[in-house]
Amino acid sequence: MKGRFPIRRTLQYLAQGEIVFKSTVKVMTVSYNTSGELSEGARKFVFFNIPQIQYKNPWVQIMMFKNMTPSPFLRFYLDCGEQVLVDVEDKSNKEIVEHIKKILGKSEETLQKEERERKKLSHPATFGPKKYHLRECMCEIEGQIPCPGLVSLPKEMTGKYKAAMKEKATS
Repeated sequence: MKGRFPIRRTLQYLAQGEIVFKSTVKVMTVSYNTSGELSEGARKFVFFNIPQIQYKNPWVQIMMFKNMTPSPFLRFYLDCGEQVLVDVEDKSNKEIVEHIKKILGKSEETLQKEERERKKLSHPATFGPKKYHLRECMCEIEGQIPCPGLVSLPKEMTGKYKAAMKEKATS
């Protein structure tokens, strides 16, 4: 891998991102300067943390504005029309990440709950309405007998045949 810090482009590094935004966040803008001490934390945030945020939040549009403002800041546009402004002047990239995670990130409990739901839905033994499960019917699982409504069962497996055989045996 070539370029500056190619580790930033590995899946392992991208998956280590801590910030998963709430579903209300639609757009994130980062305004910072490419020189100066005040923007040092913002530059490191853009360089190291923005790729992780993009990986974890593919539905969020992220825009960068370089050298357009005297002091660095982040602005978030929410789906209800509100804007959240975060001042990142003189903050390190770790402080910025913690602050964003606290105000707009999903909590650990919410993330764990969503992960459990995702695992529950993907479990192959569950079936029901497509809205909640991977399969609607037991017959969709490989190795199971197909639905009698679609393919008729062998006569040995039908109740009428079994009853007739029983009757024949007793008479």
